[in-house]
Amino acid sequence: MAAMRREIPPVVKNLLIINVLFLVGTWVLDRIGMDLTHIFGLHCWASRYFYPHQYVTYMFMHGGLMHLFFNMFALWMFGSTLEYVWGGKRFLTYYLVTGIGAALLHSLVTYGVQHGMMVSFKAFTNTPTPDLYYAFIKRFVGRPSSMVYDFYNAWLIDPENASIANQAVQQLQYFVQQQINIPTVGASGAVFGVLLAFGMLFPNTQLMLLFPPIPIRAKWFVI
Repeated sequence: MAAMRREIPPVVKNLLIINVLFLVGTWVLDRIGMDLTHIFGLHCWASRYFYPHQYVTYMFMHGGLMHLFFNMFALWMFGSTLEYVWGGKRFLTYYLVTGIGAALLHSLVTYGVQHGMMVSFKAFTNTPTPDLYYAFIKRFVGRPSSMVYDFYNAWLIDPENASIANQAVQQLQYFVQQQINIPTVGASGAVFGVLLAFGMLFPNTQLMLLFPPIPIRAKWFVI
């Protein structure tokens, strides 16, 4: 069976090399002040850092060594078998299509969330009140710090204070810009596509998990 071969097929090997080079390049260029994440990481459409090429390049960027390791381990483990079965050209096409498809879906979901955030922010700037501030924080800020609640409570004591209202607008404006400019990186979208294909082609293949170390069929592992 193809899964028993030990050598790494050429497309998987080149993908591994490219991903490693991207991470090393990110580390090296970061030392001279060049942030490759802003260039190659996937940004939302509203971000000033967004470029169409990021739908391809984001899948070669990673947030760190462990992020890279687990994605590349899965690519090697399951992608090698698929390349042996399909051939290099078909496998590479599938890998890129699933990676780009994942990015498009992510962009659509992100657009929906950020559109709601922008609408709420605009409503707040038109009428900055403690209630609208608190509603925005509860909806869009995952874990507000105690300082946020202290600021809100201080505003409740003096809701007509224009200085506090201006500070609140600046706070939320900074938060909105931060959220819009968060990049997405990693080969996970393409790798999950590889896992799906493996599970469909070899549903009853027994796999051994690392944590916990128990056997599981590929179809259940993929789910």
